[in-house]
Amino acid sequence: MEVKTKAERSEATRDALLRAARDLFTERGYAETPTEEIVRRAGVTRGALYHHFEDKTDVFAAVFKDLACEMGDKARAAAMAAGPTGSWAHLIEGCRAFLDACLEPSVQRIVLQDAPSVLGWERWRKLDAEHGFGLVRKALEVAMESGVLDKQPVDPLAHMVLGALNEAALAMVRADDVHRARAEVGAAIERLLEGLKTAPA
Repeated sequence: MEVKTKAERSEATRDALLRAARDLFTERGYAETPTEEIVRRAGVTRGALYHHFEDKTDVFAAVFKDLACEMGDKARAAAMAAGPTGSWAHLIEGCRAFLDACLEPSVQRIVLQDAPSVLGWERWRKLDAEHGFGLVRKALEVAMESGVLDKQPVDPLAHMVLGALNEAALAMVRADDVHRARAEVGAAIERLLEGLKTAPA
């Protein structure tokens, strides 16, 4: 029988808390999820929660970060599968995968609905930028280097594209028909990016 180290047990406890919190925040929302319920569902003690996190908001921020990382991983994987780095397909498919990830209930409820108010607008933007800005910037940079997009200062453009994607995602989650909204905002994003393409010689 394998004996876990103290560090492994601690990590397992943290993972259990985050899984439980993610499920509850998705099902009920932040406001309707007491810490007692997170602890109960995770099967750990209340002290264990406060050993790993300062409070419920700190738990929420950790769940948010995990979801943001997953969204970035999905966008990156879809982009790599669609075409070589720097290609039009690579850029567009990464954006499509990001919007598709926003259809998931956990992303809709936690990342898009609750996070701006729970974390505060500035902290939400900062965390979002930490996980999304670098991906968008790199995709645009290599697309410029490969001649797919017109060369221009990349940082301002990356902020604008990330902002457009975030606004598209927020519009989706507020819509009565989320899947119809996904199609509409996806088409708008693609038309926006089309305008940045390098004109044929």
